[in-house]
Amino acid sequence: MKRLIPGALLACAALVGASTAQAAFPDKPITLIVHFPAGASTDIIARTLAKEVGEDLGQAVIIQNKPGADGAIAAQEVVRAKPDGYTLLIATNSPMSGVPVMRKTPPYDPVKDFTPITDIGRYSFFLYTRADVPGNTLQEFVQHARKNPGKLTYGSGNVTGLLSFAYVAQASKIDILSVPYKGEPPMINDILGGHLDAGIATAGTGMPQVQAGKLKALATVLPARSPNAPTVPTMAEAGLGGFPIAPWLGLFGPAGMPADLVEQLNAAFKRAMDKPSVKQAMQVQDFMLTPSTPQALGALVKDQLESHRTLLRATGLEGSQN
Repeated sequence: MKRLIPGALLACAALVGASTAQAAFPDKPITLIVHFPAGASTDIIARTLAKEVGEDLGQAVIIQNKPGADGAIAAQEVVRAKPDGYTLLIATNSPMSGVPVMRKTPPYDPVKDFTPITDIGRYSFFLYTRADVPGNTLQEFVQHARKNPGKLTYGSGNVTGLLSFAYVAQASKIDILSVPYKGEPPMINDILGGHLDAGIATAGTGMPQVQAGKLKALATVLPARSPNAPTVPTMAEAGLGGFPIAPWLGLFGPAGMPADLVEQLNAAFKRAMDKPSVKQAMQVQDFMLTPSTPQALGALVKDQLESHRTLLRATGLEGSQN
């Protein structure tokens, strides 16, 4: 019997050691990469969640803004990172659905090169025009654009804004110049400054300017009217239906992350999203939280990749970028 005791003690020690090793994560700050500049709606959402998750896990979650290239710069950094849970990406459909289809040579595979952790939510996008641009409805703006072919401009700070307006232009048969930006804030500033006529952007970026009387919101790409802007019609109500993509946000890590780390991060972000203070902050951004399993987010990535491919092909933007 005495001979069995040391073995039993060793087994117990091994179990305790394994438990301690698992419980050690995180033992240093976590970096959450955001592919938009500070002040953008996604940045605000990320910082709100990072604060709560950091307090939950006992380690700071540090935001690192890496805008540009429709999110591809940020996404590639995560692809190259160690799959240890310390480098994460909060990503929209821009880098995960748009870039892989728009690039002639995609810089990564959104399905194979990332580990899905949890769905975060859905954005409320609106079509904005400057207050002095003719047209108080989408159809009136379209008529104005038809009378001035090639003279009007629209900006886009992400793939959703680009695709949405490209769809509007194609469906309405208007000739309007596209001007891409690295994020929504500079695009909105250029509309306000008279350098652009219109743009499609999130509620958090554009609606404060609508409330100030500097912009007009003519339509939303949401399937139903936003409770925060009940007087603004949907694209379908404004005469343009059939919009096939969802402006979504999800949390990812590099490919090959251990299942236990994915589960721990999934649970921590879900707890954060369930807090009343976070829900209230998201309501201010007109952002709907949709936490999910990693598997559900993985399925969304595949589905939206094909939807974006269909729309980009129809608008002639598939493979349009180097």
